[in-house]
Amino acid sequence: MKWIPNFNSSNSLRVIFVIAVFILLFLSSIAYKHNQDLNESSKVVMHTYEINIQLERLMSAIKDAETGQRGYIITRNARFLTPYIYSRDKVNTSFITLKKLTADNPVQQENLRRLFKLIIQRFVSFENCLKYSDPKTYDKRRLDNHMFGGRILMENIRFKVDEMNDIEKTYLKNRLKIYDDEISLSPLFSISLFLTALFFILLAFRQISKDFQRLKVFNKKLLISNGLISESEVIGKFSTWQWDLDANKIDYSDNQYRLLGYQPGAFIPVKETFLDFVHPDDKETVSNSIEGIIRHKQLPFVYYKILLPSHEIRYFKSTGKLLTDQQGSNILLGINFDITDEHLLNIELQERNKELEKTNKELASFNHVASHDLQEPLRKIQTFISRISDADKAVMSQSAIDYISKIEVSAKRMRVLIDDLLLFSRTNTTKKEFIKTNLEELLENAESELTEVIEEKSAVIVANKLPKLAVIPYQIEQLFINLIGNSLKYSRPNVIPSITIESIRVNSEDYPEILDQNIKKFHKITFTDNGMGFDPQFKETIFILFQRLHSKTDYPGTGIGLAICKKIVDNHKGHIMADSEPDRGSVFTIFLPD
Repeated sequence: MKWIPNFNSSNSLRVIFVIAVFILLFLSSIAYKHNQDLNESSKVVMHTYEINIQLERLMSAIKDAETGQRGYIITRNARFLTPYIYSRDKVNTSFITLKKLTADNPVQQENLRRLFKLIIQRFVSFENCLKYSDPKTYDKRRLDNHMFGGRILMENIRFKVDEMNDIEKTYLKNRLKIYDDEISLSPLFSISLFLTALFFILLAFRQISKDFQRLKVFNKKLLISNGLISESEVIGKFSTWQWDLDANKIDYSDNQYRLLGYQPGAFIPVKETFLDFVHPDDKETVSNSIEGIIRHKQLPFVYYKILLPSHEIRYFKSTGKLLTDQQGSNILLGINFDITDEHLLNIELQERNKELEKTNKELASFNHVASHDLQEPLRKIQTFISRISDADKAVMSQSAIDYISKIEVSAKRMRVLIDDLLLFSRTNTTKKEFIKTNLEELLENAESELTEVIEEKSAVIVANKLPKLAVIPYQIEQLFINLIGNSLKYSRPNVIPSITIESIRVNSEDYPEILDQNIKKFHKITFTDNGMGFDPQFKETIFILFQRLHSKTDYPGTGIGLAICKKIVDNHKGHIMADSEPDRGSVFTIFLPD
């Protein structure tokens, strides 16, 4: 709600004060004898007035804190906590002033001490309410207890403030009685009263002028704040509304109208009007939710569709809470969110998940075909070729023998290709069970698997101490087999292959571009060889499926080995990269999470 000062009323008030000044000046010309008495009485009245003002400021600060707390609990918007944050300073300032004003009154000093104790308890109640309303520490029973206890504390604070006001009023009444007794002794005493009134009017006039200046500044800030809130609603695609259940009056924010396809203020908001926008499929659900608000004193999250005047369907999410103001009115505060984009994105994700499931089924079908249907005829081809005896070959022409040899080589390549494809597929589809494993044991298994090739090439493999990590053992073993086998395959002629394996522990922050920063530590394992190497421009493409840098006649293979390595490292949330130069060897580096 926006409040704009009535400056015409302010100008009229100033005119009245000016007239009163002239009247009081005329009357004061015959009231000079009682100037001192009137001055003393005015101090008494002013003293009571200042105490009343300070007590009102105390109550105002606590009410502001209470209002800010409610707004924050409902909306979780930190802007509502601003009055709560500054309320402590206001309370302390007013308390210090009251302590000075009541310094000569032991009764009021004791009342003030009890009042401050109640206020401290109320702020503790505020903190507990904020604590147990937070989603992380939410506790409904404790929140309800502290909310109810806070209301009792607020009543006690009001009672204590009223008690102090009554005492001041009693003191003032007694003092004014003495003053009336004095003024009755002489008509000139009345003139003194008017002079006192003049003093208060001038003082009030000055204070009112200052208040109006402050209100101008505050109103300007309020307008800016309301503008920012309105823009936030537009950007965030949400709106707010208030429903006074007793008066059956609903107020919409400007963006509520926009979300419904209208300009702000285009219609009078009522319950029935809003239901007209709800999609027929959801009218009953929304209506039941609205009816259940009074019973449950809150509106849980409700998801429904809105039908705009343009016949466009939008998806909404609404929530709210029932509060009771100081006059006892039941006010439902609510928020509507336009979640159409999120809903459509969710549908798109569901469709992609279905496609992924379909792809996985097709992959499973491919595995079955590759492992059974493709291998069965391949085995027959190899079997029938093996049954061709030397005697049979003796009666064949040389070209027929060459054809038979080519068929045999192609069949072997076909089997290797199928086996590699199955191995690549298993890195995606098999169960990923991580086990704490010593990588040195996996390296030994890999070397045993490659013993024949290592002995044939007299290769030298040197490895320092490898760590124990939570890995998928058979996959890491396959990773080692592929990397070592790759170095042996592409060794230089007449050069004894040498492979060095080293491991160090590193921080992920040292490699921000390639490593997951949510994981703090990694183990960097490098495989360095003295092989034939490759052009650095291919250091990325060599990990792509079926990518080969050499002819299959020069170096047998399927182009799947390094792709399998990358898939295995990805399964472990790590990273693999390669660096090389022709005839200067290669370095393969893998990062595995600690």
